Amino acid sequence: MHLPDDIEAQVAELSARYGKPTRVLANLADGKVEPLTKTDRIGEACMVIRRRSGCLLTFRKDIYPPGVMRLLTGGVRPGERIEDGLLREVAEETSLDVAVRRFLAIIAYRTPQTPHGAHAFLTFAFLLDELGGELAVQDPDERVEAFDEATVAQLYDLADFLDGLDDQDDHEIGGSWRAWGEFRAVAHRVVADQLLDADDLI
Repeated sequence: MHLPDDIEAQVAELSARYGKPTRVLANLADGKVEPLTKTDRIGEACMVIRRRSGCLLTFRKDIYPPGVMRLLTGGVRPGERIEDGLLREVAEETSLDVAVRRFLAIIAYRTPQTPHGAHAFLTFAFLLDELGGELAVQDPDERVEAFDEATVAQLYDLADFLDGLDDQDDHEIGGSWRAWGEFRAVAHRVVADQLLDADDLI
């Protein structure tokens, strides 16, 4: 998996500081869903925030189907550095003080609409440790309804739940919840695999 040169340069720099991430190519059955179709970002940062309890921070938005909880993600804007986007999104969505601990994964997604040799979207997953602050959303447009916590092993359960969402269209996401859930489930499994494989991270 080769990424655009400017992104590869950032990945090399981040790898030197936070460890070399695993690279995963995920094939999705349906790519007609946000954020895969949005053009206001080069990808997203997945914020795997380890709270002082040792569990990982999860959340849900008010538009989500009942029962959905997931890891936090936020878009990285065109021209924005990956780490800057990561820390900006942490501040906007949680207000927490954090330290980046490990660069866990880069996930590139392919869909039936993706040209050969290209990718539709990227997720950059980072493990972060909570250092302080009060958990609160700064941006009301994020529509965060609730926060929760999950163990590493429970990420697989969250992924299974996301994979099982009904095939119901919703204009809020520009497609079906089933497609959205299939897309969102990938990062949870990849992150769980990485954390369970690294004894020094759990």
